[in-house]
Amino acid sequence: MPDSAAPPPVGQSLSAEEAIRSRRSIRAFLPTPVPDETVARILELAARAPSGSNIQPWRVRVLRGAPLATLTAELHALSLSGDGGAEEYAYYPRKWREPYLARRRKVGWDLYGALGIGKTDTGRMREQHARNFLFFDAPVGLIFTIDRDMEAGSWLDYGMFLQNIMIAARGVGLHTCPQAAFMLYSTVIAERLAIPDTEMVICGMALGHADPAAPENRFETVREPLENFAHFIDTLA
Repeated sequence: MPDSAAPPPVGQSLSAEEAIRSRRSIRAFLPTPVPDETVARILELAARAPSGSNIQPWRVRVLRGAPLATLTAELHALSLSGDGGAEEYAYYPRKWREPYLARRRKVGWDLYGALGIGKTDTGRMREQHARNFLFFDAPVGLIFTIDRDMEAGSWLDYGMFLQNIMIAARGVGLHTCPQAAFMLYSTVIAERLAIPDTEMVICGMALGHADPAAPENRFETVREPLENFAHFIDTLA
């Protein structure tokens, strides 16, 4: 299989399987601009995601150019200063257990290993984490919000919308990185983007051309084999 981090030309069409298999979280982007028309095409396609009673609970702010640079510089500085922000919602379990803890640790150490960051190098770990708030230098940053009075079903719908964006981006030769980290600075983001109190920041997403030379873009996360998570039922208990 070709290197999935190497961006094919925008406009090249991938099959659904190729798009899904080549999707990965990219953590280093080229400065190559992405036209607004391409972003709009991706979002319009993604909005075909299903939602209960067709309520379509997603809202997106698209950042590029000066607004992107200004907001990311502020958030990046906050992260490096040691201001960790505050959770808008609980993304991870409050208490880790297996097998989830081992999976989490593996992806973290695989990423740091690709970057040559040792287990005791907390300074470089902090710097790498702070790069989240630069959208990993992507030319387009997306901020997603949901109305606070929506319930769990709408969050399921939202996940399908986000996945559609990532697959649609791959379909035109682009890459993404979904980033829950942005909700840590939801107060700052809401103020800068004039987001009303009735909306909650869910996450951000970087969008652009992957840098094929970046080592962090060349490691692949491990997926569990089918037999570990799928059970074909032949008889009922």
